Amino acid sequence: MTPRCRVACQQLAPQVGQPHHNLEASLNAIRQAGQAGAQLVVLPELALSGYLFNDRREAFDYAEDRDSPALAAWAALAREYQMIVVGGFCERLGNGEVANASVLIEACGRRTFYRKAHLWDAEKQIFTPGDQPPPVVSTDIGRVAMMICYDLEFPEWVRLAALQGAQLLCAPVNWPAGQLAPDQRPAEVTRVQANASVNRLFVLACDRCGEERGTQWVGGSVLVDADGYLLAGGERSTDSRLLLADINLAEADDKRISTHNHVLEDRRPALYRGLL
Repeated sequence: MTPRCRVACQQLAPQVGQPHHNLEASLNAIRQAGQAGAQLVVLPELALSGYLFNDRREAFDYAEDRDSPALAAWAALAREYQMIVVGGFCERLGNGEVANASVLIEACGRRTFYRKAHLWDAEKQIFTPGDQPPPVVSTDIGRVAMMICYDLEFPEWVRLAALQGAQLLCAPVNWPAGQLAPDQRPAEVTRVQANASVNRLFVLACDRCGEERGTQWVGGSVLVDADGYLLAGGERSTDSRLLLADINLAEADDKRISTHNHVLEDRRPALYRGLL
């Protein structure tokens, strides 16, 4: 395992109905991160397809199989730059169904997939929810977990990854822009910081930007350390951008927050049964 590594979020503006544009933008983003020395890069949720589908049929039209040429192109760059690529895509299932999915591609070619378990708003009318916990993958840089957007708002889900030994949580996200209180960072970013802090793990949440079918986005991509503090990003923005940070993932193995407190060992599960 590398003691220190450079990680990145690549905030992009994918568009429904423009698969060639989306693929080229994502490939350019991976190259840029690789040329900047990143050993891992996270792309937004549904980076290859765009987000605001009219219905399930349209989503199916722009969905990808797990062995699609687009994902093969991501894998080729992961190999070329000897890096890990994490990104979101619309996965084609059987019987006309689709999943909001993400993939973690290592330089060796191994791919790990995840399907979003907690669907946001109209996603429930389009996607089939996943039924598997967030994967935790032992990679060359450390133990990396993966989930998608709204999954982050369920503390139990993030805690599962922490209990499985995750040091870094990667989350492709699409955060629709709501009302933002003056002089405060987006609430979505605050929740990411809280998740990182209470679990003592690094979190990379890669948002999108740009307008899509009348919707604006937070553009709040953020890199957070294991104490919950910002390493890069976290403010609302409207542009595509590369965010980088150099981190030591081993810091996430230390779960002590005081002489007598440990964020995992202090849990009392017997008290929680029947309450959740």
